[in-house]
Parts: sequence; C-alpha cells; structure tokens
Amino acid sequence: MSSPLEQFEIKPIVGLYVKGYDISFSNSALAMVISSAAIILIFALLLRKRSIIPNLAQSVPEALYEFIYNLIKSSTGKAGLKYFSFIFCLFLYIAVGNVFGLFPYSFTFTSHIAAVGALSILALIFNMIVGIRARKLGYLRTFLPKGIPYALAPLVVPIEMISLLSKPFSLTVRLVANMTVGHIMLKILGGFVVGLGLFGFVPIVFQALIIIFELFIAVLQAFIYTVLSCIYLGDALRAH
Repeated sequence: MSSPLEQFEIKPIVGLYVKGYDISFSNSALAMVISSAAIILIFALLLRKRSIIPNLAQSVPEALYEFIYNLIKSSTGKAGLKYFSFIFCLFLYIAVGNVFGLFPYSFTFTSHIAAVGALSILALIFNMIVGIRARKLGYLRTFLPKGIPYALAPLVVPIEMISLLSKPFSLTVRLVANMTVGHIMLKILGGFVVGLGLFGFVPIVFQALIIIFELFIAVLQAFIYTVLSCIYLGDALRAH
C-alpha cells in the first residue's frame, strides 16, 4: 500500500523554468483549472434556460446566491454587499476545490499551505484596500481602537498589527488541517478495505459513510472560510 501522504505530492505535468525558477504546470495547478472550469460549466448549464419563475435547475444557483447574500449582509451590513462577487467566488472556489479532491485520482489543492495561504493573503490585501477606500485615514484606527490612551500605543499597535497579519494564517491552517487529516483517514481506511479482500464488506460501508462525512466537511469548511472572510471584511469596513 502506498503512503497516505503520497496523494499530497505535487508533480509537474509541463516543466517550465525561468532563470532558475521552477514555474512548472503541476497537478495542483491542473486541479485549480478544473475546479474553476467546473464552476463556470455548472452555472452555465443550470442557468441556460432562465425565466421569471425559476425551474429546479435555476433554483439551485439562486438559492446559493441568496444564501451568500444574506451571509454578507448579516456579517458586514449593506456596505459589504458591493463586494458580493468576491465573497461568492471565494466560497465557490474553496467548496468545489474541496469536493473535487474527493474524486479518485484527483488532487486536493486546498490541502496545501502555499495554495490556500496565497488565497488568504489575497483576501487580506483585498480587505485592507476596501478598508482604506471606505475609511481613508480612519483605517489606522484598526491598530489603535477608540478609547485606548495614546500612551499605550507602543504596546497596542504591535498587538493589533500581529492580530491583523495572523488572520490569513488562521484561515489557512484551519482549512489545510481539515482537508489533510480527512484525506489521510480515507487513504488508510481504503488500504484496509483492499487488504481484507472479500471480508471487507463492513469496511466498505464504513468507508462510504466516511466519504459522505468528508463531503459534508468539505462544504462546511468552505462555509467557515467564507464566514470568517466576511467577518474580517466587516472589521475593515467598520471602525472599532
């Protein structure tokens, strides 16, 4: 049986090197492309016959749209609704990436710190730009909330800066840890099923239940990632 960690190995598909830097197109990049293409294709198929009274296919994206809309509104207020497209795409990208990794011979790019970390840093930069545009110089109050004496600024400002910069880390570690542990568990249990042969009926049933549970976790983690992103966006828009 191969190692449970082998499924996380990044392998180049098309080798590309520029001035000594490896920018090869890997299985991780392929998974990202497939996930993005799947989102576009699924929505195109579901919305190909739009009408005022939605059919079953049209109801799915509309329900998802309303769900994310209410999530943003409750977390950031009406001011955050103008950034709906960013949050909506963020949720879809994470959710589809998580679910795609459950298919045989696929690759879970959301189990890698580099991929999720880059996305989290992008979200942080986006929130900072939004906060500066909305509050101008008032955004500096993020590092020294109202009511804090200026004498405590040398202590409070570094703490608030560390708190701000740790947000991408918390988003990344939570998602990566859940995806990694879940897939390792599936791999180990799958090895038991193969090893037991004809006596593996019970492990097969158990494995199926674990896959269903992992499917739930995949969507749940995308939801948690989106909720926290909305909360951080709300903090950027609102003064302390």
